[in-house]
Amino acid sequence: MNPATPCVIFNPSARGEKARRFLSHPDILRGHCVVLATSAGGHARDLAAQAVRNGFQTLIAAGGDGTANEVLNGIADVPGGLASVRLGILPLGTVNVFARELRLPLDPARAWNVLQHGRERSVDLGRAEFCSAAGPRRRCFLQLAGAGLDSRAIELTEWEVKKKIGPLAYLCAALQALRQSHPIVTVQAAASFSGDWVAVGNGRFYGGPFAVFPAARLDDGLLHVCVFPKVSLARSPALLAGFLFGCLPRLCGVSRFAAPTAKLSSPDRVLLQLDGENVGQLPATLSVERRALRVIVP
Repeated sequence: MNPATPCVIFNPSARGEKARRFLSHPDILRGHCVVLATSAGGHARDLAAQAVRNGFQTLIAAGGDGTANEVLNGIADVPGGLASVRLGILPLGTVNVFARELRLPLDPARAWNVLQHGRERSVDLGRAEFCSAAGPRRRCFLQLAGAGLDSRAIELTEWEVKKKIGPLAYLCAALQALRQSHPIVTVQAAASFSGDWVAVGNGRFYGGPFAVFPAARLDDGLLHVCVFPKVSLARSPALLAGFLFGCLPRLCGVSRFAAPTAKLSSPDRVLLQLDGENVGQLPATLSVERRALRVIVP
């Protein structure tokens, strides 16, 4: 095995046409990379860890943000993996937030060209400690974390609907979540804030091209926190306008701050999402490791 050969970890359940176009790319057909397909949730993490142990120096996550998160965690599972391996993103998913943050083309062929000829950049790595049914857990994240409205919407999103209508599935689930009552989530850093929803960003974007954290940079050593004091169906027009036009503080009264560490808690059951997938529940401690991840960018 040539260490320079990239290992592609491919999620076959990624959105159909993009996946088919990727698999028909000449580099794939000619065997210029090793392609490993996932078979179930969590499999990408295991495949990534084994690829690191096998000596691959470039791992490419071909799928959505969830696949990228799993590949990241597989790299981090191996001692020295983060230092020896660089991560590439081939955006085949529904939203592809981290790919947007890296300014990668969303077209698979153009993105593949960047992965072959792009440069390397070191970015911050998010880390989370949280609760699960199996006990305390730790996990890395690339772009974002959240507790409240978004984690509830993810819980309500049906896989079949997501495959049929893409990002609209999240919007439908969010509208359903807005009709429900919302436990209070408290976030503690230098100060304490509480609200119906807490979103945490490593970069600027959330939910696609929405700059919810406009001051964030991937290498600033900080997590950027946005606290929504109240979310409801009646407030959904203001919430939508705030996202679309970048005026959440004015329309929704959100509080924003940045800190290297943030602790999230709630007296009720509240799920925690990382990079668009629910992984456990509060309480959780989020932190950032500065410039610990090597990624390929244009």
